[in-house]
Amino acid sequence: MTEKKINPVLKQVLELGPTLAFFLIYLRIKDDTFAFAGSEYTGFIVAALVFVPILLVAMGILWILTGKLSRMQVFTAFMVIFFGGLTAYFNDERFFKMKTSIVYGCMATLLGIGLLRGQSYLQYVMEEFLPMEQEGWMIFTRRLCYMFFALAIANEVIWRTQSTDLWVKLETFAFPVVLFVFLWVQIIGLQRFLIEDPQDPQS
Repeated sequence: MTEKKINPVLKQVLELGPTLAFFLIYLRIKDDTFAFAGSEYTGFIVAALVFVPILLVAMGILWILTGKLSRMQVFTAFMVIFFGGLTAYFNDERFFKMKTSIVYGCMATLLGIGLLRGQSYLQYVMEEFLPMEQEGWMIFTRRLCYMFFALAIANEVIWRTQSTDLWVKLETFAFPVVLFVFLWVQIIGLQRFLIEDPQDPQS
């Protein structure tokens, strides 16, 4: 299905808004305790559970407006629902925190499997938006595999050794910024492998 074009600002709001909403809700209720069905839940766990329907609503709107969701978005939604459910069932915030490690770890593993087979699964996902020679895709994929693996380890170290406040801030802002900057640097550094559109007018 062809993706419909929507306002890029609205698209960013729908993609990034749920995470920011989780952060703001957490700041508001982090010191509170809530009682449900005879159990007490921390503000963090409640914020994590509220995050789930917010994410699903945002994804639903995005799907209605664009007619398409990426595999990464669907996978992330599944992980949020699954680990959000475990967090609620066991009343244990560790499940929600380790979700990030597992998502990054799965991404690293999938890219690594492709590399072992001499393929770039990243090319399969992004080639339409970033035409590039095979050698460039293999380099890009290898580096991103290492980055995902490093982020997974970093998340494990942080949530196990640091405060929940620090983890929430790094999860909301630091990890996405680091990944964005990394991708931007890689795209610029691999420009020599980009394939020019033959329909572009020659200067």
